[in-house]
Amino acid sequence: MVQRTLVVAPQWIGDAVMSEPLLAALAARGEQLTVAALPWVAPVYRAMPQVGAVLEWPFAHGRLDWTKRRRIATQLRGRFDSAYVLPNSLKSALIPFFARIAQRHGYLGEGRFLLLNRRLPNAQDRRPPMVEFYLALAGARSAPVPAPRLSLDAQARTEATQRANVSPGAYWVFAPGAEYGPAKCWPAAHYAALARSLFESDGAPVLLLGSPKEAALCEAIAASATPACRVLAGKTTLIEAMALIAAARGVVSNDSGLMHVAAAFGVAQAALFGSTSPLHTPPLNSRARVLWLKDELKLDCAPCFERSCRFGHTRCLVEIEPKRVEAALLQALTGATRPGSRS
Repeated sequence: MVQRTLVVAPQWIGDAVMSEPLLAALAARGEQLTVAALPWVAPVYRAMPQVGAVLEWPFAHGRLDWTKRRRIATQLRGRFDSAYVLPNSLKSALIPFFARIAQRHGYLGEGRFLLLNRRLPNAQDRRPPMVEFYLALAGARSAPVPAPRLSLDAQARTEATQRANVSPGAYWVFAPGAEYGPAKCWPAAHYAALARSLFESDGAPVLLLGSPKEAALCEAIAASATPACRVLAGKTTLIEAMALIAAARGVVSNDSGLMHVAAAFGVAQAALFGSTSPLHTPPLNSRARVLWLKDELKLDCAPCFERSCRFGHTRCLVEIEPKRVEAALLQALTGATRPGSRS
């Protein structure tokens, strides 16, 4: 008998990508997967071949939406044998409980003891690598840790590059924003300097991707790097952004969701870490080069995981020079490096 499994997805793009090895492990043992995701994350799961169906749940960020959850739970009764609840919030565990799904897997936290019956203790004093964190829910252990992988058909890539008026492999992508906050963002002036240098080398344009909230940041970078950049932040769907990343020559980004998208497509990339840690959310990609100055600058404050730098200087990012990032990116292009290697 086929095990029918519901996976309640995390709300952030990066976390969604890092959950892919868990879904691969579940599918490998014969489970039939349906993912329930918020609309802005759902496209990530549509790029995972092991996912049979994606349900888009109409919840606003931060709201309980009690009535909607009860109604959806009623509609799901009898459809699933097990559920994996990836977010740690109470509200994310309500629907599997109300839907009377027999096996409900997840981490303890936020008063969920009664809502889950296949529970793991949450790591209160540390931030474990996220891929391993999700894999543990299925009792999966492997060495080395499997890298997340996404898949898009050739048509999606072709349509996205044609719409952006670029040729596959003949442009760069920068993702200069980070939803979490400015302590994760490499300075705009550094992005502009890097864009000018790359463009001067062979005329390959730099596409600036991100959400509508990051459009002003991207416009500022483009204004300082004319004519190297094209601003597409807020002008693409997530699937289009993913396709543009998959077909790019290389990607430069902060620790963000689009960083993990690039890693999952195996694109050459330079990943810039400041307030967060590549030990927690590394780009698992043999073509990735990670730049993190914690040890070099002897920064006892890093990683702080704060949204804004408490000291106001963000040295962990400001002192990553554009030329150094360019060298790391070109190294990623010309030769494979071990996953998570640092420059």
